[in-house]
Amino acid sequence: MHDELVDHLTRSSPLSRGEALRVIQDVLAYFDEATDDYVRRRHRELQAQGLVNSTIFERIAADLKYRAVAPPELTLRQLRRIVYG
Repeated sequence: MHDELVDHLTRSSPLSRGEALRVIQDVLAYFDEATDDYVRRRHRELQAQGLVNSTIFERIAADLKYRAVAPPELTLRQLRRIVYG
């Protein structure tokens, strides 16, 4: 699985094949997180940093655009509904 990418990483970095494969699997797992789960997790993380909801939801909305497979654009209200129901 992902042999071309594993080959590329082993040629362009000091990673072994096993290490390169683990890195790829970790990255894919990170980006495989469902949008709702990502929003809830990021909300908790940012809230723990002491940020207020208005800042948190704007940041999450901006961050979602950079996910590997960007979900449809969500309004701040939709983000709040994901977190609070």
